[in-house]
Amino acid sequence: MKSGSNGPGATAGTSARRSATRQKLYEAAVHLIAEQGFSATTVDEIAEAAGVAKGTVYYNFASKNELFEELLRHGVELLTGRLEAAAATVREGGGGRVDSLDAMVRAGLEFIDRYPAFTQLYVAELWRKNRTWQSTLLVVRARAVAVVEEQLRLGVEEGELSGEIDVQLTAAALFGMVLVAALDWQAFQPDRSLDDVHASLSLLLQGRVAGRP
Repeated sequence: MKSGSNGPGATAGTSARRSATRQKLYEAAVHLIAEQGFSATTVDEIAEAAGVAKGTVYYNFASKNELFEELLRHGVELLTGRLEAAAATVREGGGGRVDSLDAMVRAGLEFIDRYPAFTQLYVAELWRKNRTWQSTLLVVRARAVAVVEEQLRLGVEEGELSGEIDVQLTAAALFGMVLVAALDWQAFQPDRSLDDVHASLSLLLQGRVAGRP
């Protein structure tokens, strides 16, 4: 049967093209804003860097503010997905909760190594209180930290981790540790390998969270 131009295939194709366009805009925006700052970066520059017309930016996003807000949401959701996948893989292989946390540390470092500009923006924006997207940023941050928190909570419930652990604070500390350590690695110790950085953080995790010698 011959399908019409407005059938499911056409809809899927349009959705895929729009998703690809949005990805180009995200990548252009994150590099420009990381280099120049949000206020100094124009929609024209973002469109040019993405290789699209200015109108395409406004077709996908109502404003530069909305583009940046969605960029933050997209990036953190991507990170969260990788953390969840890392933990799930370990559990499927029979590993414990500490092993899952260690795999998440590795996944976080790999994400930051691949998307350093986004990570720099994300960390910087966490400390700014006058942005219109602050509430969105807090929501997506909570979502990412909750993934770590779940592994800690289950570890306590299953007896693998001490019941004295403050799950909420420890989850935030581990999440922040990976972010800050990775940025420090890239800025001040770039000669170190990802394996080396992960090994150091893994020792800290094993000693402080798991209580292993």
